[in-house]
Amino acid sequence: MKILIDIQDKQASFGIEVLRSLSFVKTAKPLSDSTVELWNDLKEAAKEVSLHKQGKIKLKTAQDLLNEL
Repeated sequence: MKILIDIQDKQASFGIEVLRSLSFVKTAKPLSDSTVELWNDLKEAAKEVSLHKQGKIKLKTAQDLLNEL
């Protein structure tokens, strides 16, 4: 199982040390800013798809996106 933990920058080193000291933790490493941004974008996209499937919002078609280019 993977768990994402948000730690303040000033406490990140200590938090990583604590996690690494636990025998059941396989890896503990910080994520880059671009990875966090991608993760947030993917979560937002998944939320929009879910709302679309529920009929609460309408998404653009691929043709609409191509027409914007």
